Amino acid sequence: MIPSSDDSDAEQRLRERAIRAIIVNENIIQAARRIKLLILDVDGVMTSGGIILDNEGNEFKSFHVRDGQGIKLLRDNGINVAILTGRLSKVVDRRAAELGIVDVFQCRSSKLGAYEELKAKYGLSDDEIACVGDDLADLPLLVRGGLPVSVPEAGIEVKNRAMLVTKAGGGRGAVREVCEIILKAKGLWDSLIEDLCR
Repeated sequence: MIPSSDDSDAEQRLRERAIRAIIVNENIIQAARRIKLLILDVDGVMTSGGIILDNEGNEFKSFHVRDGQGIKLLRDNGINVAILTGRLSKVVDRRAAELGIVDVFQCRSSKLGAYEELKAKYGLSDDEIACVGDDLADLPLLVRGGLPVSVPEAGIEVKNRAMLVTKAGGGRGAVREVCEIILKAKGLWDSLIEDLCR
């Protein structure tokens, strides 16, 4: 049976309502539709912010598996993902490699230079870049990117400059939430789910 235009309109309205249940604001929907690059901080965004060190000099970080799946879904749909962190950690290189992230900038006390490198590399404008941060070092990116995002644990200065504060915490699904928002705003989510169910 061929669906009528009324059925298609009803489906579209349901889809829009589902998006708005997650994205509380039309400005966020519009901003997310333009995104071609997602820049992620690590500590406090991809992780909960805790850094565990042992007596042998090893560093441990805990990443959320659903964040990783979200990153892979973005990449599979032509949206680049980069990691930009002020610390240096072998664990970050390993996690980036697992997720297929090639743009990894570590030990950057000033993150703006890396942001500009990425912008030039991909030929992007600021409004095509989403940035997720939690602390003061992320502010230069958040005030430039087209979709500035903060996690709920971020400092007030960061949250005040974010267009979106995630419901999920850093290292607890915040990155996945952002990935889903971008994919849903672009109208890619439903077909992606259908493909996964085949």
